[in-house]
Amino acid sequence: SIVVVFNGEIFNYPELTKTLEGKGHRFSTRCDTEVIIHAYEEYGIDCFSHFNGQWAVALWDSRQKRLVLSRDRIGIRPLFYSQLPDGRLLFASEMKALFCHPNLRPTFDLAGIEQVFTVWANIPPTTVFSGVKELAPGSTMVVEDGTLRTQRFWSLTFPRRGEYEERSLSWYVDRLHGLLSDAVNLRLRADVSVAAYVSGGIDSSVIGSLIKRQHSGNLMTFSVAFADPQFDERTYQHLMVSHLKTDHRLVEATYESIGNALQDVVWYSEKPLIRTAPGPLFLLSKLVRDNSIKVVLTGEGADEMLAGYDIFKETKVRRFIERYPESKFRRFILKRLYPYLEHSPVRSLSYAEAFFTVDTSPYPAHFYSHVPRWLTTSKTKFFFSDHVKDVIGGHNTIDELSQLLRGEISHYDDLSKAQYIEMKTLLPGYILSSQGDRVGMAHAIEGRFPFLDHRLIEFCAQLPPFIRMKTLEEKYILKESMRDLLPVSIVRRKKQPYMAPDYQSFFKGNAPAYVDELLSTNYLEKTQYFNAQTVSGLVKKVRQNQVIGFRDNMAVVGILTTLLLHHMFIEEFDSRSRSIREELIRSESYAGKV
Repeated sequence: SIVVVFNGEIFNYPELTKTLEGKGHRFSTRCDTEVIIHAYEEYGIDCFSHFNGQWAVALWDSRQKRLVLSRDRIGIRPLFYSQLPDGRLLFASEMKALFCHPNLRPTFDLAGIEQVFTVWANIPPTTVFSGVKELAPGSTMVVEDGTLRTQRFWSLTFPRRGEYEERSLSWYVDRLHGLLSDAVNLRLRADVSVAAYVSGGIDSSVIGSLIKRQHSGNLMTFSVAFADPQFDERTYQHLMVSHLKTDHRLVEATYESIGNALQDVVWYSEKPLIRTAPGPLFLLSKLVRDNSIKVVLTGEGADEMLAGYDIFKETKVRRFIERYPESKFRRFILKRLYPYLEHSPVRSLSYAEAFFTVDTSPYPAHFYSHVPRWLTTSKTKFFFSDHVKDVIGGHNTIDELSQLLRGEISHYDDLSKAQYIEMKTLLPGYILSSQGDRVGMAHAIEGRFPFLDHRLIEFCAQLPPFIRMKTLEEKYILKESMRDLLPVSIVRRKKQPYMAPDYQSFFKGNAPAYVDELLSTNYLEKTQYFNAQTVSGLVKKVRQNQVIGFRDNMAVVGILTTLLLHHMFIEEFDSRSRSIREELIRSESYAGKV
């Protein structure tokens, strides 16, 4: 009477099985999929709040004639749906599967494109394709009696400003260590070999160290290095590998390999990109697959919940400069921002102050931290064609963000507001999507993320801001909690966020063949998304090696990946998907009436 389709993992299924057996349920297997059915029988649609895991679930209750769709709390696993005019509801983990239905053809929703060119990601339920919606993280959709209703079963909350419960540092240190250790142990539950990524930063180093404590055999680790030394971290990767004594594999990403990989990355990401960073991770997941590994643990989530990104420091610095405009410490504080960038905005005091002095008054006050990033990204829309500008003229991504970020956020402190926004936008819409699930599952690699255990997230949200970031020291509590596990140089190294070469991947060395074709005047005028004249000016600037700013780098990647998306989904989708389409259409269960 109950049927489930399930992508993902319920890590606490043994504990749930024991609890449900105590309530009279009888199991015929010992797997997490069966637990979903029994949990639904016991708790109804509230069952998802009992799960610790990452999932996209579709559950059909034939007795109630009810379809239930659910997505995990953070959005690790994707879930898309489309309701056709005849009442049929399609759902899938990838939008390309939906387009295999003969009554749904891929066409761009320019409002969704505009979102990506503003905040790097889409704001659920909007996607870049018309007629296709995304179920938001932490949500359940119930389809019953011809109606669709969506409700949240979990949401991230921080205490109001000044209402943190302060405890001793040792209590926070011990609690974080215990929660993270348990999160790692849960994610080591698998019937296949489990490996880990080693980036050279503290997050993956902590995860690798905790795995090594529990790993009875020889742990295999993987990392991506860069031929361009500006982005390369292999020195610290080798240091951690030697410390952990793992069986290590490395792939070196070059301009050419990144540029060539971007075609596949766009096909699997199903959206434009603003950075090339997913490309090397696509190459990394292929390396993992080539070594017969199917599951890897990584350090994603620590930067968001433990204040690791420069955007959090930047917010604090901007507040200081506004309050103390004549302070002699301005120069020294500004130099703490983006020291790793070749063309850093803090290369001179006057330039830095101009760069970071942004009038945020036209925007809601709780967007203070992210307005500079969004305005910088939005400059890429300068290259949109007049046609696109006319279509999206009335569209306002900021208004849509206000609806997404509704609630008590206005009562949070600056750091918590910034972290909340990052967790709601960039993390699920880009980090866990284009850089996570999509490039991993392209090679059938399942990523698992201990820092995104919901118990750990809820604990970190309750930490006082000065425990998450001490002055301008990111992830202070994590360093205090895990320093005994790591080499001193790893704990003390300056933060270098994961980045990849952008314009260089298309215009240096052996450039991908598609670049000249897509950026030709004929193709630009044919597709009508971008102004051919302004794009030609950008290309000339790039070829003369004059790209030094954020806007130009993001514009190059955004323009090319949008055109790649158009080429693969609008122009060539039928030929690419014919075999998938024929298989799905033959299946009577592919789409059912609502």
